[in-house]
Amino acid sequence: MKNISRDVPLSEITLRKYEKPDNLGKRDLIRKLCLSTGLLQPGDSRDVVVDVLNVLIQNKNKELASEEIRNLVIKLRKKNKLQMRGIASSNIRRQLRRLRELFLIEKVKNNYRITEFDSLINTFEEKIEKYYLSSILERVRDYFKAIK
Repeated sequence: MKNISRDVPLSEITLRKYEKPDNLGKRDLIRKLCLSTGLLQPGDSRDVVVDVLNVLIQNKNKELASEEIRNLVIKLRKKNKLQMRGIASSNIRRQLRRLRELFLIEKVKNNYRITEFDSLINTFEEKIEKYYLSSILERVRDYFKAIK
């Protein structure tokens, strides 16, 4: 029997381009950011990642435990009259992991915060654009060069 190897990427990023962020409310801005960075899929009704990021942005100078984040997400979703989908503790931790993998937040001991309490634009420019994206582009370039 022949073994089939799996191609597992070392890293990956999804980027989408939407219209300019004019005349959008705070939650809609965060939602478009999540769509733009692949944290949310178009047409996805389970958008709790938007509220997780929103809670962390609202508390950008604090470190929060995952249960605190969950409780704040529930309050926020009730306030916005949204369905209580995806609010299980395990799913909140999954969304936190996804935000960490994109370098938007970091874990310090058992608490989470916006990376280095910095602005999201600085995090994007320094961690995603200069480091993460450039390393992916360089590797893709290597494959193009290797094909003669």
